[in-house]
Amino acid sequence: MEKQPQEVVLIGAGIMSATLSILLKKINPAIKISVFEKLDKIGFESSDAFNNAGTGHSAFCELNYTPIDKNGVVNIDKAINIAKQFETSKEFWSYLVENNYVSSPEKFLRPTPHMSFVWGDDDVNFLKKRYEKLSQHPLFKEMEYSEDFAKIKEWSPLIVEGRTSGEKVAATHMNLGTDVNFGELTRQIFKGLLAKNEITLETEHEVKDLTRLSNGKWAIKVKDLKSGNNKSVNADFVFIGAGGGAILSLQKSGIPEAKKFGGFPVGGQWLICQNEEVIKKHHAKVYGKAKIGAPPMSVPHLDTRVIDGKQSLLFGPFATFSTKFLKYGSNCDLLKSVNLGNVGFLMNCGINNIDLTKYLIEQVMLSKAQKIESLREYYPEARIEDWFEQTAGQRVQVIENQNGKGVLKFGTEIVTSQDGSISALLGASPGASTSVSAMLDLLGQCFPVLMNEWNPLIKEMIPSHGEDLAKVELVDASRARTTKVLKILD
Repeated sequence: MEKQPQEVVLIGAGIMSATLSILLKKINPAIKISVFEKLDKIGFESSDAFNNAGTGHSAFCELNYTPIDKNGVVNIDKAINIAKQFETSKEFWSYLVENNYVSSPEKFLRPTPHMSFVWGDDDVNFLKKRYEKLSQHPLFKEMEYSEDFAKIKEWSPLIVEGRTSGEKVAATHMNLGTDVNFGELTRQIFKGLLAKNEITLETEHEVKDLTRLSNGKWAIKVKDLKSGNNKSVNADFVFIGAGGGAILSLQKSGIPEAKKFGGFPVGGQWLICQNEEVIKKHHAKVYGKAKIGAPPMSVPHLDTRVIDGKQSLLFGPFATFSTKFLKYGSNCDLLKSVNLGNVGFLMNCGINNIDLTKYLIEQVMLSKAQKIESLREYYPEARIEDWFEQTAGQRVQVIENQNGKGVLKFGTEIVTSQDGSISALLGASPGASTSVSAMLDLLGQCFPVLMNEWNPLIKEMIPSHGEDLAKVELVDASRARTTKVLKILD
């Protein structure tokens, strides 16, 4: 018989821990939740605005979610699944607004059209096939497609200006797209939780070790980075939501499941526009096709962003390399993660992914002028003096041991102990956008029996929970509510 968790420790004060905190408090108001964050601020690693794409990943524009096979058939299954998950997130965020956990949705979510943009016969053909399949589904029924210069210029003038009229181009457009500041959302959620005295949260506290006790609980050794003092906290459930650093904490737990995973860090860098006149002319997130060998978080895009109330224009991300697993981590992170148990399949993965290795080396070697040339594929009239470089966040590409072979895992991975007492979230894109679905999946893995009892409570927060968002009426009802509550459309 599964027991309700009574004492919970969450490692990392990012969007995942914030989301899980709300879900757990709704399920059991008496639960004791302790959150430990290594930094002195909340949501300033993977969740921070400049450390991720800021895209409400709903598969409206991300071409890597709709692969095309050798026979020319476009698979839209992943796109539909991600779109459903983002609708789930919007329903949950609407609940937070309606129940005073967050007070200003306009500060973390902005209406921003999502576009896909390609050129050349092959990619135009792919985009048209993608549009024809997606637009038949209720979640994508408002998608528009055009190969007309005038129409594309109406949607996004920068990407057309400077091109010859004979160039073969195509674009899709979804007006329902969003720009999301996940750092701001995270801070608002934790502020609401603290105001209601529903959790305790300590910054500048680093989890140094996790030990399983004979009574089944976990003893978590925590160091106060300000005083240098250590303390031990017991919990019957632990969640590791420390971004790229989650894999190191997972390894400290000693659970057998951790031995199946390793990771390789991939950093990012943006080009950011400083010309206000250029910034004012672009009002969309425009995604293109990733280069061969590129990881999903490196799909190029030209983005309108609103950060701290100020409109910005970003292009990238370009991949960088660092041995850190976190932006504010240690240069020893990668070395610490390698051991006799995983070195074999990690090396195997490197040997079998030469394209990725080649891509990363090429990216690291790019000069600013070469990055501007990449930008000009999307914005032909870009000038080098209008842009500056800024470091983005760190991600850890998850590698899983599958029969001795290291397999790259694109997306997010939930790793849970056999008894469900500890769980970690690894990986990157679509990440924060699907945080609600990820945390629901985590609860289902850790407490499969209790989920039957919890489902009615979850449905109060997420009305579509347990139903299929492939139905037009359900999609329309869900979007009508969330669009109004979250102020998505102007």
